[in-house]
Amino acid sequence: MVSIISFIIILSVLVLVHELGHFIMARRAGILIEEFGFGLPPRLWGKKIGETIYSINWLPFGGFVKMYGEDGEEVKTAVAAGKTPGFSGMLAKERAFFNKPKRVRVIILLAGVVMNFLLGIVLFGAIYTKIGIPEEVDYLIVTGIAKDSPAEKAGIKLEDKIAGVEGVTDWEKEGLAKEFGKFTGEHKGEEIKLKLEDGREIKVVLRAEAEIPEGQGALGIAVVNVDTVLYPYWQRPFRGMWVGLKEALAWGKEIVVSLGMMFYGLFRGEVPKDVAGPVGIYQISQGVIKEGFLTTLQFVAILSINLSILNLLPIPALDGGRLLFIAIESVFRKRVKPEIEQVIHLVGIAFIIGLMILVTVNDVRRLLG
Repeated sequence: MVSIISFIIILSVLVLVHELGHFIMARRAGILIEEFGFGLPPRLWGKKIGETIYSINWLPFGGFVKMYGEDGEEVKTAVAAGKTPGFSGMLAKERAFFNKPKRVRVIILLAGVVMNFLLGIVLFGAIYTKIGIPEEVDYLIVTGIAKDSPAEKAGIKLEDKIAGVEGVTDWEKEGLAKEFGKFTGEHKGEEIKLKLEDGREIKVVLRAEAEIPEGQGALGIAVVNVDTVLYPYWQRPFRGMWVGLKEALAWGKEIVVSLGMMFYGLFRGEVPKDVAGPVGIYQISQGVIKEGFLTTLQFVAILSINLSILNLLPIPALDGGRLLFIAIESVFRKRVKPEIEQVIHLVGIAFIIGLMILVTVNDVRRLLG
């Protein structure tokens, strides 16, 4: 039950942050916000503050912003029937999303995407503020030791920090792990002395060429020269946000590539095997939550970046699909008829639901083995 509640909270936070972006920019643009809801209808409770209804709804997944005039046909029909929400027909047109300039509509549509991306950056930044800033250092951290390797026999342990090698004077942190691998490869069969950061010195005889198992090196360890550096507390948030930005961009690139491969597979008639829907994400979240708070934050950050990119896809009904119609309007100097746009968005919704069903079925099959 705790896992289900945590999963719902995670999804709700992500969607609410997205919708909050739309809400803030729409209010700044003077658009009438008819309702800002937590969860999805039917409505459980609502209170009108000013001209906006703030509601809590029965389905506890995310939220929504209902802007007046998202559908141009709705505005035209309301004005013609004299059923505009509490103001004259002329003012109704001015306060409708559909009638705002292209630049304003683009900003409002992008606001949700930007908010999700910013949330990812902030969460990554918070994680690095807590654990330290990952940077290249001038020592090597042992991350793996092969069984019966020279390193294991010499007494090297996981997490040991190699600060130098006797006889090596050009010990530079840039590319250190690669240079160390190159060094051990050039001295196969010889004895070397490793200097550890804790003061120990370990002599180890490297394997000869003929003794090296496939997939291993002469020493039989895996090393990295990236560690978390604990800067003063006042510096960490700024450094953490910078690293968080780079982390968010890296994940964004990874997600874009993965989506490209997924859609390529779909066009070839292949069901995406490594894509998770709600069931798959829930299953992943169960394991992540057990790993602790920081791991959960990282998971939420990745999901937030994922959501921002998914919403930019030029699929009708998504923000990217609406941006596509604005782009068409800019190119042809003419708007697509509201009724046609509405039908296309409905087709887009049907496509998204179909894709979600397909992915969910695949998730269930994977769960059942």
